[in-house]
Amino acid sequence: MPIRILLSILLSIMLLPFCTSFATAEDWPQWLGPDRASIWTASNIVESFPESGLEVKWRTPVGLGYSGPAVVGDKVYVMDYLKQAGEIVNNPGGTNKLEGEERVLCLSADTGKLLWKHSYNCPYDISYAAGPRCTPTVADGKVYTLGAEGNLYCLDAERGNVIWSKNFKTDYDSKTPIWGHAASPLVDGDTLYCLVGGKGAIAVAFDKNTGKELWRSLENPETGYCPPTMITHNGSKQLLIWHPSALNSLNPKSGKVNWSIPLKPGYGMSVTVPRQKDDFLFVTAIGDEAALIQLGKGEIPSAKIVWKGKPRSALYCCNSTPFIDGNTIYGSDINSGEFVAANLKDGKRIWSTKKITNAGRRDRHATAFIVKHNDKYFLFTEKGDLILADLSPTGYKEIDRFHVLEPTNEAFGRSVVWSHPAFASKSLFARNDKELVRVNLEK
Repeated sequence: MPIRILLSILLSIMLLPFCTSFATAEDWPQWLGPDRASIWTASNIVESFPESGLEVKWRTPVGLGYSGPAVVGDKVYVMDYLKQAGEIVNNPGGTNKLEGEERVLCLSADTGKLLWKHSYNCPYDISYAAGPRCTPTVADGKVYTLGAEGNLYCLDAERGNVIWSKNFKTDYDSKTPIWGHAASPLVDGDTLYCLVGGKGAIAVAFDKNTGKELWRSLENPETGYCPPTMITHNGSKQLLIWHPSALNSLNPKSGKVNWSIPLKPGYGMSVTVPRQKDDFLFVTAIGDEAALIQLGKGEIPSAKIVWKGKPRSALYCCNSTPFIDGNTIYGSDINSGEFVAANLKDGKRIWSTKKITNAGRRDRHATAFIVKHNDKYFLFTEKGDLILADLSPTGYKEIDRFHVLEPTNEAFGRSVVWSHPAFASKSLFARNDKELVRVNLEK
């Protein structure tokens, strides 16, 4: 064998352990998965569940948190909170003080065994204080995490050591939103985009490798919770930032505002990301703030409202992000607790059901997280159930249901688990406030 080929093989073997933190198509490297599209493309996945139930590969203890897991290669990344003092009281109108530490955990995807952790002291003074909200974002050997009180870290994905960090309170004089920082950081190219807060700094772009600020943009009394969203239209990228007063399109390179449309959700809860369908964006929030926005066809980015919703005549999501398939929007309606299908063109409801979450008459905010796989959907409910279903304009058809874990948090007097799962390695990865679970979905 030629020496250069032998050296190439040896080098590949030596580097293999250090390449597992680079995302591939089989990974779930961030909130909502690859491209944040809520689509899973894995092959050889179950089309129905066994009569005996799905195989649980492992369960491992974790602390408090709404943060969903991210999975890259043979590693799982998730955030949690270890409470040391104080009592959790889920009061939507007031804050809750806790003492404890936030943690970033790296686990083996094969066994659930802890590989490394990064922890730091972090007192909470927020509403619904049971842990961090943001899903870790993994890119090019680094993992980016944002805690509920505005602690941003860039960590080495292999070993967990700190590469750089920011504290939004001290670095930007940012006031923590009442429900905590919930906008999962976005990586695009060499830039990390975050919802920060502070004077002229609702949105901030950082060099993802060094943490150097590249630009800051937008002023608003409230920061909001909607993660930065990158879209492409007419061959150009636009960064969408929805704070509680307006949906804004920014130039990703400079932070300059392209256009801004007033959209003011109830209680300052700009949460769900705008969903793009061709030349249109669908935005939705609590109250009656749902709208279809048409993107301009000219070289200069522009936008206008096509329709806006009225109570119970459209789909109003908050805790989970809707999904557009063809001309139909699917999602959990925060006002009614129903799972709704609506027409994208005019916003009118096509059908609704409470069968998915088994929501009661007064169960507002009933939540199911949506991920499409081929022509079917996986729905993970606030009850801790995984559902395989057909969704279409003609109705909802449940194929199978499996109870994954217990709801351990509380909202409006009922037990819930409000954490978006990950789909990777032909498995579901889901967590509550006590454990992280891997469930096999391979045929």
